[in-house]
Amino acid sequence: MRKNSIKNTRINGEVQKELSTLIRGEIKDPRIHPMTSVTAVEVAPDLKTCRAYISVLGSGEAKKATMDGLNSAEGYIRRLLAKNLNLRNTPEIRFILDESIEYGVNMSKLIDDVARKDASARGPEEED
Repeated sequence: MRKNSIKNTRINGEVQKELSTLIRGEIKDPRIHPMTSVTAVEVAPDLKTCRAYISVLGSGEAKKATMDGLNSAEGYIRRLLAKNLNLRNTPEIRFILDESIEYGVNMSKLIDDVARKDASARGPEEED
């Protein structure tokens, strides 16, 4: 099976949806921050491994605690995933912190700041 086959794309989507539901509703670990989301999932073509990219809206401590909580609950999450999805093999899940959303927000703020400074610098020149 090719990495980007239609079947693999569908499996990625289903696993992502199910992981989001499980993290939001089934896991009662207090370390997991309430503003945690699954941004992407990559399941290997042989269905043995899975990389789940997790985004946490919060401080550095909240991110670290959330990742520790998810890694400790990996077996439980995998068991629930096997129960809810009908796959030949249930993949071993590796959680990876995804900071791309936070990076994008910071870059957008920087661009807005530069645009504001540029507009204020041009303002007096245009009046002369």
